Amino acid sequence: MFSIFSRNNPADEMKRAVAAFEKVASLESDSRDARSLRMRMGMLCRAHLDKTFIAGAEQTASWQELASLAISSGKPAPEVPVASKFQKIRAGESDIYTYLPEEYVNEAFGIGARYQRAELSAQKAIEAMQALANQISYYELRLPEPFQALGFLRDELAAEGSAEGDSNGESEGSGTGTPGNTNPSA
Repeated sequence: MFSIFSRNNPADEMKRAVAAFEKVASLESDSRDARSLRMRMGMLCRAHLDKTFIAGAEQTASWQELASLAISSGKPAPEVPVASKFQKIRAGESDIYTYLPEEYVNEAFGIGARYQRAELSAQKAIEAMQALANQISYYELRLPEPFQALGFLRDELAAEGSAEGDSNGESEGSGTGTPGNTNPSA
């Protein structure tokens, strides 16, 4: 009965997420508060991109399975999954909705789908997602430094690389460097 007064109404939370993104993206000031808002929005955008990439990979895997079953039983394939402009992100002790414009989520979802179908290597997926993160960081949020996308995949590659190096008897200094190193001074 009182659900219309609930602060956690998803439709209202989504509207707030759009308004927050648009407010931060339109900030002209370079005050400390404005920089702080941009940084916080950057962290939310990073989480949103990562979750959208994962959703693209997971939903593509499920779709491939369902499509295979449908085709083998003579039924039409199900609809191809699509990206959502909203993600539910854990922030402290509560969940909040985040928003990214459709062009960004479609690209991130597509990169996740291509990674799942093995059309992109992990390194190429990281590079593509980082290019997207750079675009959002520099052009939407006007951050001085871009946020790092797909940290979990970077860590996984680094762990695989060090495990291979240990098993091959290679020293830590040999090789081509850390995957996804975005530090220009390195």
